[in-house]
Amino acid sequence: MRRLMPLLAALLALAVLSLVPASANAKVLWLCKPGQRANPCEPSLTTTLFSPSGQRIGVERIRRPARPKADCFYVYPTVSDQPRPQATKVVDDVLRSVALYQAARYSRDCRVFAPVYRQITTRGLLDPQTVTPEMTASAYADVVEAWRTYLRRFNKGRGVVLISHSQGTFVLRRLIREEIDPKRSARRRLVSAVLMGGNVAVKKGSDRGGDFKNLRACQRPRQVGCIMAFSSFNAPVPPNAIFGRNTDPSLFGQTIDPALEVLCTNPAALGGGSGRITPVYPTKPFAPSLIGTAANLATQGLPKPKTLWSAFPRGYRARCSHADNASVLQVSPVDGDSAFTLTPIPDATWGTHLADGSIALGTLVDLVRRQIGIWGERQQ
Repeated sequence: MRRLMPLLAALLALAVLSLVPASANAKVLWLCKPGQRANPCEPSLTTTLFSPSGQRIGVERIRRPARPKADCFYVYPTVSDQPRPQATKVVDDVLRSVALYQAARYSRDCRVFAPVYRQITTRGLLDPQTVTPEMTASAYADVVEAWRTYLRRFNKGRGVVLISHSQGTFVLRRLIREEIDPKRSARRRLVSAVLMGGNVAVKKGSDRGGDFKNLRACQRPRQVGCIMAFSSFNAPVPPNAIFGRNTDPSLFGQTIDPALEVLCTNPAALGGGSGRITPVYPTKPFAPSLIGTAANLATQGLPKPKTLWSAFPRGYRARCSHADNASVLQVSPVDGDSAFTLTPIPDATWGTHLADGSIALGTLVDLVRRQIGIWGERQQ
């Protein structure tokens, strides 16, 4: 697991995506798209429910609506293990796994579109000198071309939820800044954005500024067209952690802009304070890979029922913490002896980054469902 350590210092180097031009006319390949065969974003949603202590309390059978009222546009995190610094456009088991883990649950209420993009691979992050500006430009170009294609061919005036994690959030931050935030018509189409593990910046003490001039953080139950963002930790944030702090590793931890801070929104208490969240995770192991090994270790020992999903309804407590100049979502089990335990992997400097997508997944899906309903009401 020591091989994962350099990734911490390399992740924010992906901020160069905001500094290089995007090439045009990239051919769009979809990991998930409605009507696609073997769609990893449309599995069974039947879920076994567990108490915080791990006792089975029932099974929830979830059916998708025949005609979802909104769409979700998902950009996945660093997962590719291809033996090169930049991934090719190949749909493999690793991509299918991350789509299942992070995006599939949202298919309960929206059609999921997930483009394949030439992301920087784990090898590229471990050896950032091999990553060129052209590589980062083409990674962004793939996503922005997919977004424009989606709007042109599939949207037809529907509301959109944006979802991303880690490298995917670095990419979506730029897309929102350039393609959505400056355009009123695009902002009106946005239901919400769930930007996890990517250090979204706002002005200190404000719900906007920083990355986005117009779009605000979600702070009210009936607010739509807003941003949700967090990085999760289950312990105090170490001084050398990057997630949750407005710093850049290339600057040896110096603050980029002292007027900015990292946004933290608690999906269980948008207005502030503490609330209970629902962890949800697939029982199917992540496909063999460097990230997959870490993800499987993170869920080692958890219940593995016959259903594809397990959930701990309201089994964790979450609050946004701003201690030690870090804005993070601090999470802890409601029951101290909870069967759903989190281990920082590879170490405490990462916090529970690998669990960002699952630690509050049930709560996020419920929140997005309400936001879709509210957005639809306001279009009538």
